[in-house]
Amino acid sequence: MSSTVRYGIVGTGMMGVEHIRNIEILPDAEVVAIADPVATSLDWARDALGAAAGSVAAFADVERFAREARVDAVVVASPNYTHRAVLEPLFATDVAILCEKPLATTMEDARWIVERTAERAAPFWTGMEYRYMPPAAAFIEQVHGGRVGRLQMLSMREHRFPFLHKVGDWNRFSRNTGGTMVEKCCHFFDLMRLIVASEPVRVFCSGGQDVNHLDERYHGERPDILDNSFTTVEFANGVRAMLDLCMFAEGAEHQEEISATGDKARLDVLIPPGDLVFSPRVDWRGPKSVERTHVAVEDSAMRAGSHHGATYYQHAAFAAAVRGEAPVEVTAEDGLRAVAIGAAAEISAREHRVVEMAELGL
Repeated sequence: MSSTVRYGIVGTGMMGVEHIRNIEILPDAEVVAIADPVATSLDWARDALGAAAGSVAAFADVERFAREARVDAVVVASPNYTHRAVLEPLFATDVAILCEKPLATTMEDARWIVERTAERAAPFWTGMEYRYMPPAAAFIEQVHGGRVGRLQMLSMREHRFPFLHKVGDWNRFSRNTGGTMVEKCCHFFDLMRLIVASEPVRVFCSGGQDVNHLDERYHGERPDILDNSFTTVEFANGVRAMLDLCMFAEGAEHQEEISATGDKARLDVLIPPGDLVFSPRVDWRGPKSVERTHVAVEDSAMRAGSHHGATYYQHAAFAAAVRGEAPVEVTAEDGLRAVAIGAAAEISAREHRVVEMAELGL
């Protein structure tokens, strides 16, 4: 393989276009093929490619793409429920694959993907962008470095805008997404596992659909996706983690906040603006001793996507794995386990009970 990684994009909707924009600013990388069954989505990709679009091969189906596209790596950004079908012909090739989150919408499909990746030598990477937001990455490094002491509690909050409209409005129904706790929150469940460095043993989620999409109808059906929830996850090493999700809070100053509290200090990351706030324990009668630092992100990475620069930095790491210069950092197994926590949370919210991860075979 030459030093330039040749990419194909399968699924050229909103997230596929974000991948194109980030690959374009990545050194020694180029998009040479695109595939999508929807002509409008292919046009979006061509717009993102600009002058280079004329030399990029376009396909209406992934089977032909898998046979004819001359690529080193493929980004799968098709709708969640299509991942297994899209990956099947790609698994017959020797290309490296980055599959967007969630890995799949069901445990059965996620396990199938894990089993198939174990049979291949080529890299397989689950797209978990939130790990790669520079402020979040710095936060994780400091927690793992012992800055808060022995970690005991991990708290995450995402207060944001509702689900955006996607082609065919597929993301309005849990049967297509796995449910909000899989579709949206797998990012955070992946972060929990990474930060805590342990596996979950039980999950409790209380959630509802209380504000968003209530007046929408698609072929007579009302959307059934949660728009707010509290989720508690207990880990095998004794750490407790919590996720507070609200998807009708677009006016919040910080879209994401993560707090790690140990026996020596608390550390917060705020996105935006990308600040770390360190709060060591002090005598309760004395003054606080808070330190605030800013983690910078390259302007080009910020402009290329909507994930605080994360897509660019993830692609830099993935490209290194494609070239054989570095290991895969987010495996199919990681993707499976993030889906599993989300699936447990969906069951918990629906059945109003604690779910043991052993019920999902983990």
